[in-house]
Amino acid sequence: MHTQETKHIKTFETYRPLLFSIAYRMLGSVMEAEDMVQETYLRYINTTTTVESPKAFLSTIITRLCLDHLKSAKMRREEYIGPWLPEPLRTDEAALTPVDKYEMISMAALVLLENLSPLERAVFLLREVFDYDYAEIAHIVEKSEANCRQVYHRARQYLQQHRPRFKSSPAAQQKLVTGFLQAMQTGDVDALAGLLAKDVTLWSDGGGKATAARQPVVGKDHIARLLVVSYRKRPDNSDIELAEVNGVLSILFRVANQVIGVMSFGGNETGITDIWTVWNPDKLQHLQERKEAL
Repeated sequence: MHTQETKHIKTFETYRPLLFSIAYRMLGSVMEAEDMVQETYLRYINTTTTVESPKAFLSTIITRLCLDHLKSAKMRREEYIGPWLPEPLRTDEAALTPVDKYEMISMAALVLLENLSPLERAVFLLREVFDYDYAEIAHIVEKSEANCRQVYHRARQYLQQHRPRFKSSPAAQQKLVTGFLQAMQTGDVDALAGLLAKDVTLWSDGGGKATAARQPVVGKDHIARLLVVSYRKRPDNSDIELAEVNGVLSILFRVANQVIGVMSFGGNETGITDIWTVWNPDKLQHLQERKEAL
């Protein structure tokens, strides 16, 4: 192996966690993010020009790849069976970048990001999470600095308007999720409903490949009964694990030691406002045997 190629590979590995962090937040998919990272690697080691700033060069490649991918993925997501949710990522096992692992990584944040255009998503993340200046962002997305400022402020305003105003502490999360799990396991519908906000919404992503509601379910009493009944019908060889997924305490459902579902929560001072469940086996493959870098 040539010295220059060895140097390129070493440099790339230094920035791999950052590239995955950008791609995962852009795409909401672990598998697709890994594909983008791999394509970035191939383009980097095959470049014949002098790269003055590997970080800027690599960030530009992966962001542009993600922008192109999101445009092509739009139709696939519109044809998706049932609600589309991001792929869950275990953040308690991830090799994290220096950026705050909770920043725009929760299921609530990733779902909100889906409402932005690909350009808004890229500009917002590069500025808010990864702290790139507007000149760098303008080069990456091939827009003017003034345009990038407008795009960022528009995206930021939208997210601020729709973000939950209340953010629970890890201790409060632990108490809420363990209470939720206990009520579901004991079949206590009233106790379970008491933990839910009145207008709580349950989102189930089965992708047509696993049993899941194809429309969001709304209402605490309805959802509490549904969850208790569903839990009673679980396979005999199933078990449950509490784990940090996308920065918050979540529930992993296993059968024969294989993850078959992930349940995450969003809430405010009134209780749990959102429950996101991913059952699509294609979105859980990476949880079976590997630890991802974030």
